[in-house]
Amino acid sequence: MAVYRRTARPRFILLLLVLTAITLLTLDQRGTGSGVINSVRGGARDAFAPVGRAADHVLNPVGNFFEGMVHYGDLKAENARLRDQNAELRGQALQARDSERERKALLDQQDLTFAGDIPRVRARVVSTAASNFELTVEIDRGTNAGVAKGMPVVAGAGLVGRVVEASRSRATVVLLTDTSFSVGVRLSASGDVGVATGRGARSPLRVDLIDPATKVDKDEVVVTSGLQQSVFPPGIPVGKVLSARTPPGALQQEVVIAPVVDLRRLEFITVLQWSPKA
Repeated sequence: MAVYRRTARPRFILLLLVLTAITLLTLDQRGTGSGVINSVRGGARDAFAPVGRAADHVLNPVGNFFEGMVHYGDLKAENARLRDQNAELRGQALQARDSERERKALLDQQDLTFAGDIPRVRARVVSTAASNFELTVEIDRGTNAGVAKGMPVVAGAGLVGRVVEASRSRATVVLLTDTSFSVGVRLSASGDVGVATGRGARSPLRVDLIDPATKVDKDEVVVTSGLQQSVFPPGIPVGKVLSARTPPGALQQEVVIAPVVDLRRLEFITVLQWSPKA
C-alpha cells in the first residue's frame, strides 16, 4: 500500500530564500556589497516583488479599516458640528423672514391715509378669543397709552373693530365680524348709506337699508359713513361687495360684503383716538 508523503522541497526552497534575504540584508548593512551582490540582491527583490504586492492587496483594506476605526470619533463629532451649524443657519433664515414680515406689517400701520390726522396708538395683538359667543382680540396697550373704550381699531387695509374694554396695560377689541357689531357704511360708487352687521367668524357681513333701485357692483368698496354721532370716523374701508340682489317685493337689497382686513392674521393694529362729535 503506497503511503503519501509530503515532499520537503517547498520547505527547502522557502528556507533557501529566507537565508538569501538575510545574507543580502547583512551585506547591505556592512556596505561591502560588490557588483555581484548587488545583482543578486536586485534579483531577489524582483523575485519577492509579487509576494509584496499580494501582501499589500491583502493588508491595505485591513489597514484602512483600522484607520477608519481610529478616526471614527472625529468624523462623528464633525458631522454633529455640521448638523448644528445647518440648523442654526436655517433658524437664522426663518427669523429673518419673520422679521421682514413684521416690518411690512408695521409699515402698513404707518400708511393709514383714511385716518387723516386723527391721533393714534399702535399696538400688538397678544391673544385672541374666537368662539360662538364673541370674536375679540387682546392688545398690549391700555389706558396708560391713551386707549379708551369705544375707540375705533384699524389695520393697514381698513376697519378691524372697536375697543370694548380697557385696563391700564391691556385692551379688548371686538372684531367687526362679531354678531354684536354694527357700523354705518356708505357705498363708494353711489354714496348710498346703510348699516353693516357681523354674522360670525366665517360669515360675511350683511348690509341693510340699501335701496332696491341702487346699482351695486361686485367688489365695490364699502366705507364707514361717519354720519353725525357715528362711532367711527368717515372713509374707513370696511369691506368689498360679494353679492347684491333684490328679492321680489323686497324694500331693500340683500348686500353681502367681505372684510378688507384679514382678521385671521392680525398681528399689529392701530387704535384711533377718536370720539363721536355732536
